[in-house]
Amino acid sequence: MDLDFTENELRRYSRHILLAEVGAVGQARLRAARVLVVGAGGLGSPLALYLAAAGVGTIGLVDHDTLELSNLQRQVAHVTARIGRNKAESAAETLAALNPEVRVETHARRMDAEAARDLIPRYDIVCDGTDNFATRFLLGDACHLLGRPLVSAAVLRFEGQLSVFRSHAGVPHPCHRCLHPEPPPEGLVPTCSEAGVLGAVTGVMGTLQATEVLKLILGIGETLSGRLLLWDALDARFRTVKLRRDPACALCGEAATIRDLAAHEHVPQPACAL
Repeated sequence: MDLDFTENELRRYSRHILLAEVGAVGQARLRAARVLVVGAGGLGSPLALYLAAAGVGTIGLVDHDTLELSNLQRQVAHVTARIGRNKAESAAETLAALNPEVRVETHARRMDAEAARDLIPRYDIVCDGTDNFATRFLLGDACHLLGRPLVSAAVLRFEGQLSVFRSHAGVPHPCHRCLHPEPPPEGLVPTCSEAGVLGAVTGVMGTLQATEVLKLILGIGETLSGRLLLWDALDARFRTVKLRRDPACALCGEAATIRDLAAHEHVPQPACAL
C-alpha cells in the first residue's frame, strides 16, 4: 500500500483522512481501486462525480450513447455545449476538471457480452447505471461468473432502489437473479423515457451507489449485500427489504444452469444510461 501522498493530495482528501474509519490507509485504498461505471447518465453522473471527488484511482466509464438535450435534466456530469458528443467522453472531461489526480478510462461501446468479458475483469467493482433489463441481467450474470461485486441502482418516476450483489463470495450473499429470476415480458415495465423521472431522484440514488462503492473499497460499515433499499421520494420514506440467496437460483444455486454468458450473445441491447 503506497502511503506517499503529495501535499495537494493531503489537502484535497483532508476531510477523509480525519475520519478514523478512513485515514491515510483508507485513502490509499481508494487511490489503488479500480471501479467500472456502466452508463454515464442519470445514475452514473453523480456516482462517477463522487468517486472522482473521493480519489478513487481509476474510474472506467462505459457508454456508447450520445448526449441529447433531454438528458441534461438529470445527467449532471454533462453540459449543454457537449450535446451530440459521446457520454463517456463528456463525463470524463468533467471528472478530469473536478479531480485531475484520478485516471478516467473511457469505453465508448455498447455493454454486451463481449464487452462484459473484456472489461469487467479489469476492475475491482462494477456499478450498474443502466435503464434496461437486458443490460441489467447481463451485468448480474457477468459479475457473478467473473467474481466481481455489483452495485446496482434503479429509478423510475419518484422512486429508487439499490442493492449490492456479492454472490461470487458464496453463501449467504444472493445474486441479482435471486431477486429477479427472469426479465419481465417486454413492454410490461416502462422505461424512464416512457414514464418519466424526477431528475433529483437519480442524484440521490447515484450518490447512494457511490457510498456503497466507497464502503466496499474501505471495508467499513455494512453494505447492502442481502438487502434491497427502497426509496419513495414523494413520501420521503426509506425502507429496507431482506434478500435471501435462493438455493434453486439458476445462477448461484446449488444446481445452477447458467455457466457462461452465451444466453446474452444475441440479445438486442437498447441504449444504456438513463
